[in-house]
Amino acid sequence: MRRADKKRKVGKSVIRMDTPTVIAAGTHVKGELRFVGALIVEGEVTGNISCQEEAESMVRILDKGLVRGEVRAPVVVVSGRVVGDIRADRQVELSKSAVVEGNVYYAVLEVEKGAEVNGSLVQGASEQLPARKIPAPSGNKSAVGLAPAPKRPPSIPPKQA
Repeated sequence: MRRADKKRKVGKSVIRMDTPTVIAAGTHVKGELRFVGALIVEGEVTGNISCQEEAESMVRILDKGLVRGEVRAPVVVVSGRVVGDIRADRQVELSKSAVVEGNVYYAVLEVEKGAEVNGSLVQGASEQLPARKIPAPSGNKSAVGLAPAPKRPPSIPPKQA
């Protein structure tokens, strides 16, 4: 039995969701990933994700999903973690469990309370912006795009009378 075609309306566009590509939990993909339609990441991707040119496509990164690399698609929905830039020509949705360590380039942005972005939010066309190289993962857990906090001056004790 074939299920009915599912579609998701985003603005004036309709994205076909009937046969999504799924990176399942426990799966780790390394390398550049290009797709058409819908991509659901429940596992781990190390490398850049992009859709074919002029395609009505969407990337959804689920709660346990992890992407280390740039994500480029018209619509990007994040509930998991992205270490790299997100570039969406139309819309970015960040759920309360989303963690993004990189810049977010968007036309429309929807953020739930609790979502974390360690980088810049940039509204506008993502094609005009240069790609950023993502360093290889290391044990250092510092946030991308943030400078270390300045040292506080030592407190001055009150004068004794």
